[in-house]
Amino acid sequence: MNVPPTEHGEAHAPILQGLWESVRSGQEDILLSPYLPASYAFLTHVLLCAPFFALDALGSVCRRVRSWRIAAGSGPPPSLRRWFDCFWRVLYRYLTTVLPATALFHTLRSPALPQLAPSCWQLFVEVFSCLLLFDTLFFIWHVSMHRVTWLYRNAHQLHHQHHTPFALAAQDSGSLELLSLLLLALSSAWAVGCHPLSEAVFHLVNSWLAVEDHCGYELPWALHRLLPCMGGAPYHQVHHTLHSVNYAPYFIHWDVLFGTYRAPAKYSRPK
Repeated sequence: MNVPPTEHGEAHAPILQGLWESVRSGQEDILLSPYLPASYAFLTHVLLCAPFFALDALGSVCRRVRSWRIAAGSGPPPSLRRWFDCFWRVLYRYLTTVLPATALFHTLRSPALPQLAPSCWQLFVEVFSCLLLFDTLFFIWHVSMHRVTWLYRNAHQLHHQHHTPFALAAQDSGSLELLSLLLLALSSAWAVGCHPLSEAVFHLVNSWLAVEDHCGYELPWALHRLLPCMGGAPYHQVHHTLHSVNYAPYFIHWDVLFGTYRAPAKYSRPK
């Protein structure tokens, strides 16, 4: 292992070096595969939806779980049939559009695997920078899809069939929108110049935030309760209800600045 010396001439390995070496060890072909980005995005999305699948199943028999639902008066949680129909639609679009297109994009990027892992601070800065950049790019793209009639009809309208979204529906969109979102995420990581480990963490966090935004639950431990700069599921539920507000995916600053922010409390729980 080649580790750069410190100013005192002693070797100093980042805390994450062992993790990065275990990830790299014998896995270069997989990590550099052009099919990795789409496969990773799909699998992490499905796995992160699993807890909410369990909540929806419990909601049919547990009043406490139903009380956490944002649209408590809009009916029961989504059925098993609705979950599986959504799963097959998303899988089909990944296989037919997202996988081949992102494979080409990944090949053009010519990724490399550095020997050294990032420091913890570098990883945090890169992941946070990617989230801010993606949030900005998605805000612009999302507003465009709503304001340009052709884009709405051909890219975004399918996503808005879910008036009361659920976790898996975060990626239940037309092929054009699904592809554009993954390309925006990949481009954000490329623009920031992420270390591959930072990029993997960014995509993981990005997927979790998207799932949580669409989960349909106001959970006591939800991230937006800890960080008031984030919108969360109630904020995004307002967007699915009113369509013309709350365009940003995660943070609320762009909606506040452009006057498209709408507080969720007034709309999230029908009386």
